[in-house]
Amino acid sequence: MTFVQIIDCKTSRFEDLNRLMDKWVEQTQGKRTATHSVIGKDRSDADHLVEIVEFPSYEVAMTNSQLPETDRIFREMVALCDEMPTFTDLDVMRDVQMYKATSRRLFELIATEGELPPLDEVLAEGYHDHDPANEQDAIGMDAARREMEMWRGGFDFSFTVQDQIAEGDRVCTRWTWVGTHSGDFMGIQPTGMRVAMTGTTIHQFRQDGKIVEGWWQYDRLGLMGQLGAVEA
Repeated sequence: MTFVQIIDCKTSRFEDLNRLMDKWVEQTQGKRTATHSVIGKDRSDADHLVEIVEFPSYEVAMTNSQLPETDRIFREMVALCDEMPTFTDLDVMRDVQMYKATSRRLFELIATEGELPPLDEVLAEGYHDHDPANEQDAIGMDAARREMEMWRGGFDFSFTVQDQIAEGDRVCTRWTWVGTHSGDFMGIQPTGMRVAMTGTTIHQFRQDGKIVEGWWQYDRLGLMGQLGAVEA
């Protein structure tokens, strides 16, 4: 679960503090585990500063805090502050930007050339996939992989994400799919044709940022028409 630490301090020596933060980043190059950091100044109190630091997890943040450079910089930071800084530790319960990025990442993984990469970085083990073109839903990581392999066996393809809308724990992605019919697909022998279709996918996420359910809508009938399997 993503972890965020909020550091609240008061200082009239902002420029010195800013240089100290640059020094910390330089000294911990390659070892610092924070993924994002933002420093804000209170508009109503110029001596009031808040730093928001994001980590992949609480455990990773603790690894960062145990670096000797972190301890040394912290002591210098306290010396620059008018009073002892306060720390607020937060487990991120919802992050729509992360959800959108994970949805994009799944499309990238599905279209990766060569062997299908592991999906556990984006999908929960019990992932439930809804596709109206299939008689049964695909439930579980292995079933999802088999469904993807069917498409990958029939086409060399890529996705282009056109739009994404996020609300709560769900992300809706409108995409364009373009592929070359390079292998057997539902009994249709490879034609070498360049084909395309559009679609929309809704992904639902759990708190750790992994996808637990997906709903797909796309123009399979139009695709089959392009392949000559049905009348256009």
